[in-house]
Amino acid sequence: MTDSMSNLLHLPAATAPWHTPERVAVLIPCYNEEAAIGQVVHDFRAALPEAAVYVYDNNSRDGTREAAATAGAIVRTEPRQGKGNVVRRMFADIDADIYVLVDGDDTYHAASAPAMIERLRAAQLDMVVGCRESGEQAAYRRGHRFGNALLTGFVATLFGRQFSDILSGYRVFSRRFVKTFPAISAGFETETELTIHALELRMPVDEAVTPYRSRPEGSASKLNTYRDGFRILLTILKLFRSERPLEFFSLAGAILGLLALILAAPLFVTYIETGLVPRFPTAILATGLTILASLSMACGLILDTVTRGRQELRRLNYLACPPPG
Repeated sequence: MTDSMSNLLHLPAATAPWHTPERVAVLIPCYNEEAAIGQVVHDFRAALPEAAVYVYDNNSRDGTREAAATAGAIVRTEPRQGKGNVVRRMFADIDADIYVLVDGDDTYHAASAPAMIERLRAAQLDMVVGCRESGEQAAYRRGHRFGNALLTGFVATLFGRQFSDILSGYRVFSRRFVKTFPAISAGFETETELTIHALELRMPVDEAVTPYRSRPEGSASKLNTYRDGFRILLTILKLFRSERPLEFFSLAGAILGLLALILAAPLFVTYIETGLVPRFPTAILATGLTILASLSMACGLILDTVTRGRQELRRLNYLACPPPG
């Protein structure tokens, strides 16, 4: 199978009874979702009757734990606040062959999970992303759509591949994806990190369009549009620096070199005409910028060698795990 991503898979509203000999775990990170979590657990237990459903409570102050346990989930706790911390703990603790990660806010379509899993198994993929499709304005607000499109385009520009919805909280993973994922992020940046991890290891992935609905009454979003959007943007830049150091530091060096050239050009003209350098501080600044540009390029070359070695090691660890199916 090639690394190129196939066309989006449109999933049906309902699916036939589903069975698989592989162990499937449904992972639901939760924070103050008493109003929604019971229905989420019920829907996924119905859609995937042979799967184990885990709810990881992240210091909820309401009855989230009790509601999840009553609905039949295996309830555990992660005391470090933030979705990224919860995802890290779930991936480390739970042993399965296929993992379904979904938010506990009852906005995602549980009946789409069997088809997403079957797509993962049939094509031996490592990740299937549930791309949100909704006609409800309240479910997927215009500002969130714009921010998602902006960040998705930014990732495509920097890492060279297009996803339709990098911030989706509904994904299906293979075991080899989960057990090689470094999970560095602490908050809502984890979806971005999941996406870039797949891109950098050139994993076979796909997307599936799934219905997306509004939160139930009494449930409130924990996402802060501007604060978390800025954190996600910083995460993209940090990952670009660490995963593509040659491009990152070459760009920084080019900017510094251009500034040095702009400052130095009038000095050269004056020197040619008069043989003098009257603006000595400007000459020192231009020289300093040129030195910094050269150092930046050198850093990029050195770090690129280190990064390639690290990526090769990650790739070998990834290949040590068998594919799904």
